[in-house]
Parts: sequence; structure tokens; C-alpha cells
Amino acid sequence: MRKIEIVQGILDANEATAAGNRAVFDQHRCLAANIMSAPGAGKTSFILRTIERLSPHIRIGVIEGDVVSTVDAEKVGDIVSAVVQINTKGMPESCALVADMIHAALKRLPLDNLDLVLIENVGNLLCPAEFDLGEHLKVVITSTPEGDDKPLKYPVIFAQADVVVINKSDLLPYVDFDIDKFTRAVRNLNPRAVFFPLSCKTGSGVDEWVAWLRSQQPVK
Repeated sequence: MRKIEIVQGILDANEATAAGNRAVFDQHRCLAANIMSAPGAGKTSFILRTIERLSPHIRIGVIEGDVVSTVDAEKVGDIVSAVVQINTKGMPESCALVADMIHAALKRLPLDNLDLVLIENVGNLLCPAEFDLGEHLKVVITSTPEGDDKPLKYPVIFAQADVVVINKSDLLPYVDFDIDKFTRAVRNLNPRAVFFPLSCKTGSGVDEWVAWLRSQQPVK
């Protein structure tokens, strides 16, 4: 029982900080998206494609979460200047970003000059589902080589998703991935999720995602 109380306390504190983060985003009329996936599903490629399609009309900042490296931040930094790297190694919540980390990162972003903040979470389908960051949108990416059973194995993260991206759709002829089966599994958990099958490699489907994202932008 004591352990449960401690865990609950951590989550309550995180929720309070997340609410503060959301208030900061709202104050600046800046949309925030928390992008989550297993390693290798294509989070960074997805962010790069999104930036390419939106720039220069939408001003974008990126918060990059990783356990140790800065590789992804360096890639993103080639096309946007407002990038903050968070390395979680040595932190208690090393498997995911938490609201305190985002709170610190926001102090380093020029929010007055941004319309959108993309947060790349640590590659993991378990821990990120536990922590609200103060984002407006939870985006979960799956890729076709992973198989279509991820919603059955990791139901919590799919149940919370506002957007489900099916990446690497160009590989559908070569892998065992049934989009209808996958979609039904997610719908059973979460009937409100919006789906975007796309390929970051070919660019197919990216315009549909970007058009929808633009429709979510607050009016400044």
C-alpha cells in the first residue's frame, strides 16, 4: 500500500506540472504535440516531414527526448533553430519524458515566436503513456514492419491517442500488416482517434496529416 501511495504522489505532481505547461502553451497560443512510438517506428522522420510541409508558414519548435544521444536533435536542428535536447540517462524516469522536463525545456524555447511545438518522446510504448506533459495532442506512431498487434500488446497508449499514424505504408506489400485489423483493434480501445496511413520515405499521406494538423492550430 505504501508503494502505491508513493507512485500516486508522483503522478499527481506530474499532473500539476503538466497543467502548468499546458497553460503556458495556451498563453502563447502554441499547439503542442507529444509524439510517441516504439524505437525505429519513424518519429524523427515524421517530425522532419512535418516541418518540411509546414515551414515557413507555421513557426515550429522541437523538444527532443532521448536516453543518451543528440543524433535526432542534430538532424532536426538542420532545418529549425528552436530545438531543445533532453537526455534522460540517470533520471528516475529515463524511459519517458515527464512534465518537469518539459517545464524546463519551455524556458529555452522562444514561445512568443512559435505556433507549434513537436515533442519527440523516448522510444517506448509503455512509460510515455503514464505521463501527461501538458500537450494538446497525443500522437502515436506505429510502423508496418512492427506488425498489427501493437494495440493488443500496448493498449493504454493507443487508448489515449488523439492521432494514430501508420508509418512505412510503402512496405505494406512486403510485410504482414493488416490495416483493417489494426484499425479495428484501436477503435475497440479508442473510437475517437484519427488515423493517418503514410510513408515518411515517399511522402505519401503526409499532406493529409499536415492539413489536419493545421486545422487544429489556435487562431493568433
